[in-house]
Amino acid sequence: MAITIKLPDKVKQILNTLENAGFEAYIVGGCVRDSILGRKPEDWDITTSAKPEQVKALFRRTVDTGIRHGTVTVMLGSEGFEVTTYRIDGKYEDGRHPKDVTFTASLEEDLKRRDFTINAMAYNPERGLVDLFGGMNDIERRLIRAVGDPVSRFTEDALRIMRAVRFSAQLDYTIEPSTLSAIAEMAPNLRKVSAERICTELTKLLISPHPGELMTMYQTGITAIILPELDACMVTPSNNPHHIYSVGEHIIHSVEAVRADRVLRYTMLFHDFGKPRCHFTDENGIDHFPGHARVSAEIAVHVMKRLKFDNDTLNKVELLVANHDLRMDQTARSVRRGIARVGKDMFPLLMEVKVADGAAQAPYRLAEKKADVDRWMKLYREITARGDCIGLDQLSVSGKDLIDAGMKPGPEIGRVLGRMLQDVLDEPKHNNKDYLLSVYIPKKYS
Repeated sequence: MAITIKLPDKVKQILNTLENAGFEAYIVGGCVRDSILGRKPEDWDITTSAKPEQVKALFRRTVDTGIRHGTVTVMLGSEGFEVTTYRIDGKYEDGRHPKDVTFTASLEEDLKRRDFTINAMAYNPERGLVDLFGGMNDIERRLIRAVGDPVSRFTEDALRIMRAVRFSAQLDYTIEPSTLSAIAEMAPNLRKVSAERICTELTKLLISPHPGELMTMYQTGITAIILPELDACMVTPSNNPHHIYSVGEHIIHSVEAVRADRVLRYTMLFHDFGKPRCHFTDENGIDHFPGHARVSAEIAVHVMKRLKFDNDTLNKVELLVANHDLRMDQTARSVRRGIARVGKDMFPLLMEVKVADGAAQAPYRLAEKKADVDRWMKLYREITARGDCIGLDQLSVSGKDLIDAGMKPGPEIGRVLGRMLQDVLDEPKHNNKDYLLSVYIPKKYS
């Protein structure tokens, strides 16, 4: 069956410019795969027989993004399109980059250096689909298969080890047996890959439709290299009426149970990482993990710093992990305190964390746990609709008011404001300037 791919006008313009100048040009890689699958490509990569200086001569605006390896970015308006010369990679000495590349006139030579068959297809509107390694067949069979010898492909770039599992998670494909075997064999090479690249691939897997492929990462030894904290959880039992899985299995099920949001998925990944350190078994054979939320938050911060996370994600995940076991009564007073603890915007996310945590536990009291969350959210909506004070920014007394009342600037002002807030969280009608000043202003300033 002939394949026809609808190309953006700017991509057509680049292909036509190269072809009219006497060169071959194709779209290649992920954009071909995604177009065949009916997915919108994130970007359009072009491969050509033209050498970089020849590409640059044909277009008014170009950027030398990777010219040493044959890549020039062609700028059309505000959009950039990577155009890469057919190449043969030299020896990989660091498990990441070829020492050098040799430009070639052969499309086949260029395609055979690529990672997986589904990413090793090229397309030109005139010549159609070029599929030399069975990519279409593997799409039909829903397989992730390395191009050629998988050990060689993973030796060239160790990050491909994680990419295989990530594509499996994104596409719901099975990893072909020899490719899977090579992943397990070559997983230690991931030590050569930068933390930033590891983090990017892990994030793509986590926010995919099938984050449960974390289990494949564990079974093939990937997490032993990049996330040994998960491996410790996988071998930690959880013999408790509330649980039916090991700690690690519970974590993976909880990641699957929460919506595909970066902060939420990482929260579920990290939320019980402290349990191996806090684990003890009582005289009845029941496992307990006192203080694990705090320890899990500490470990989460350590892991996120190791993986070079941005501070915003780190801070939000730390907050949610530290409070994922937060206990509240079914009262407005208790929920106000909960909101004050995590913040108005983060409280609904904490409730999603609690639902996912419960969904990955035993059926024991599960309906009751879900009902608790529903009532907490109902109270949250009522509290926010009324505008109850839940933070210092809503308190009717400010630090300036205390200074005007005679207090000197310093830590004591913060302590007094904190006591006022605790009062108002208990009783919202006490959020009155005269009342608070009369009750909490130290007598020596009165």
